[in-house]
Amino acid sequence: MTKPDISGLLVIDKPRGVTSHDVVAAVRGALHMKRVGHAGTLDPMATGVLVVGFGNATRLLNYIVDHDKTYLATIRLGQRTDTDDADGELLPMERIATTFPSRRTVEKTIAERFTGRIEQVPNSYSAIKINGQRAYDLAREGKDVDLKARPVTISEFHVSAVRYGYASSARAGAPLAVAADISPDEAWKAGTAEPGMQPVMEIDVRVACSAGTYIRALGRDLGEELGLGGHLTMLRRIRVGRFSVDAPNVMTAHAESKTFTNRDGVEVTRNRAVLDDADHAADHALDLVASAAVSMDMLPVSGREATDLRFGRRIARDIRGTMAAYVPETNDLVAIVERAKKGEAKPVAVFN
Repeated sequence: MTKPDISGLLVIDKPRGVTSHDVVAAVRGALHMKRVGHAGTLDPMATGVLVVGFGNATRLLNYIVDHDKTYLATIRLGQRTDTDDADGELLPMERIATTFPSRRTVEKTIAERFTGRIEQVPNSYSAIKINGQRAYDLAREGKDVDLKARPVTISEFHVSAVRYGYASSARAGAPLAVAADISPDEAWKAGTAEPGMQPVMEIDVRVACSAGTYIRALGRDLGEELGLGGHLTMLRRIRVGRFSVDAPNVMTAHAESKTFTNRDGVEVTRNRAVLDDADHAADHALDLVASAAVSMDMLPVSGREATDLRFGRRIARDIRGTMAAYVPETNDLVAIVERAKKGEAKPVAVFN
């Protein structure tokens, strides 16, 4: 007997140290399915919400990618890296900063320059494709990566904490040695740093933004605006549209180190993602109708309308935007529909 097809969405709390593709591979193994994908790449350093679709629910992923998102991040000011995060290499600075702005000054700069609709240039080590190749692959090969500025919308950029102190001048992401507790209105003038250390400033932030926003670029550009340089030392995505990291069905995972011999006979050690409840992965998933309901607005239809949609015919419904048509009585997802003209909706993807 063949195994019945299953479809749905999993919300994975991605651990640090693995790629989004590593998480997809873990889900493939747990569900014994090939048709698995994810919506919205998270960098290896980042943690948090990664929406993974399997079966017919993979058709929903392109819509979920366009949802707005919320992040928690820590930006270290006073140092730059080639990747704009702590996984990269520290870049030389023209001068080592010794005076850092007050919290109020940082907040004022953010309000004036980094909220609302802004333009940003993604980092060269991003997943954006250039002539079919990922930008990060080109960057790792030492090739020039020319990415154009693009508009994004920052609806919230809130500073929740500020710390001043000293960090390693040789290794990105090293722990911060906190120097002093400074009032929000005071700037900080650093004292003499110990050998191998340099003064830095860290800010914890919460950012709500449109799809396509790079939080690494925000940290980099804020640092440049303040004349300090900047990069992320922590990034956690806590929301993608209606998907939250606090939802009861969220599935956790962890990173495990694995050593293997590659095709060239070289022994390689790298991390892999491991689902914490892999044997019951399907139990954590939203079914197809529930997946659609969290992804977009729903349109209840009759059995007759469902037949028309599945044959590619329009139905007499006046809708706005994209909706998921379903039959409530049978909990059957029928199609993704869009407005054809006033009074008519057309199917753009059909579920059989």
